Amino acid sequence: MAFHHATVGDCADVAVSVPRRFAWVVFALTFGLLISDYMSRQVLNAVFPLLKAEWALSDAQLGMLSSIVSVMVGLLTIPLSLLADRWGRVKSLVLMAMFWSLATLGCAIAENFNQMFVARFLVGAGEAAYGSVGIAVVLSVFPKHMRASLSGAFMAGSMFGSVLGMALGGVIAAHLGWRVAFTSMALFGMCLAVVYLIVVRERRITAQRPCSSQGQAAAETIKRPLATLFASRSVICAYIGNGLQLFVVGSVLAWFPSYLNRYYHMNTDKAGMLSALIVLIGGGGMILCGMLSDRLCRKAPDRKITLAIAYCLISGLLLAVAFHLPPGALQLTLISMGMLVASGTCGPAGAMVANLTHPSVHATAFAVLALANNILGLAPGPLVTGMLADAVSLDHAFQIIPLMAVASALVFWYGKHHYHRDIGKLRSPGSAPAEGAAS
Repeated sequence: MAFHHATVGDCADVAVSVPRRFAWVVFALTFGLLISDYMSRQVLNAVFPLLKAEWALSDAQLGMLSSIVSVMVGLLTIPLSLLADRWGRVKSLVLMAMFWSLATLGCAIAENFNQMFVARFLVGAGEAAYGSVGIAVVLSVFPKHMRASLSGAFMAGSMFGSVLGMALGGVIAAHLGWRVAFTSMALFGMCLAVVYLIVVRERRITAQRPCSSQGQAAAETIKRPLATLFASRSVICAYIGNGLQLFVVGSVLAWFPSYLNRYYHMNTDKAGMLSALIVLIGGGGMILCGMLSDRLCRKAPDRKITLAIAYCLISGLLLAVAFHLPPGALQLTLISMGMLVASGTCGPAGAMVANLTHPSVHATAFAVLALANNILGLAPGPLVTGMLADAVSLDHAFQIIPLMAVASALVFWYGKHHYHRDIGKLRSPGSAPAEGAAS
């Protein structure tokens, strides 16, 4: 059986005919490389104590080795995604995976801080655009009504990869040394990249059937595909809304181990294990909420935005109530429930971005979404929470942070009121996408 689908913004009769089994193979391999991406990125955190002891590094130097990857991702994600859209997404993905895997191998043979810093710099350069290009490839081989499920599931790979990188890296380093931990991550990535190159071919995911005359007319109006990245209010709301919601998610994930240490008096290892469980719950929530969005909203796509609003408000309420409770089983249960829903906006937001931008620039569009997620959420969230903790204590900071979910809900609500009109402008033969920006 093959999937036959048209992409919103594309002409109605343009379709990519992809066998169902091959589509899932593409998803599995692309998802696997995303896990490799985050395993290579996060294995460093597991070997911090060993590097600190062997090279006499300061905490600031260790922090630099970690943060340089995020810096490179932030700087390069959009230009590299745009290049991949033009050069070829499959070739770009394989090249990225080989690049970050070789750079991770460079980490394994580093002899001092400077060499490790250069290797981590290269890891960040290789990983910069993988998430945005990878999800564009995945969405290109599935029907559009599965976009929320696929977006949520794919983005969850970052959480699963982070947990695996830290857990496996720590175990391998404890038994075989930190150099073997880096080497293992590098070899996994290189092997998977070779399989990807053999199995996934550009022509198999881009073959199209001719358009009808009406669809052709609609397609011809989009003479500037890049304009669709910011041509509508609703797509801008998708960027901003999801970024603000991830402010809450990033804050809790970053500071929850410290919260458990301070208020539950847990040792570092136990706090880390429980925090890893919360990360896995958040990753599972991305998948489940995305699937729920697609299942309930197949005949009314704008309902996905309504669900995104609900995810924001439910998670904000659960987390706010939880952090007002005293430490205990009830608090941990509510925090887990809140984190299960908190990341649920990723699926609907991904579907909105895909629906409201031209298919030829989907990798770049998801790069913009990733940049918004980091600039508005994942980067400032932990910082602001730390500043609030210094001012009023960490438990009181966690009582304030869930209010950001309300701001996210308001942004999605504003986008919902413009969604149908923006979709109409993107598909209408009589109006170019750029006009939507001025309306």
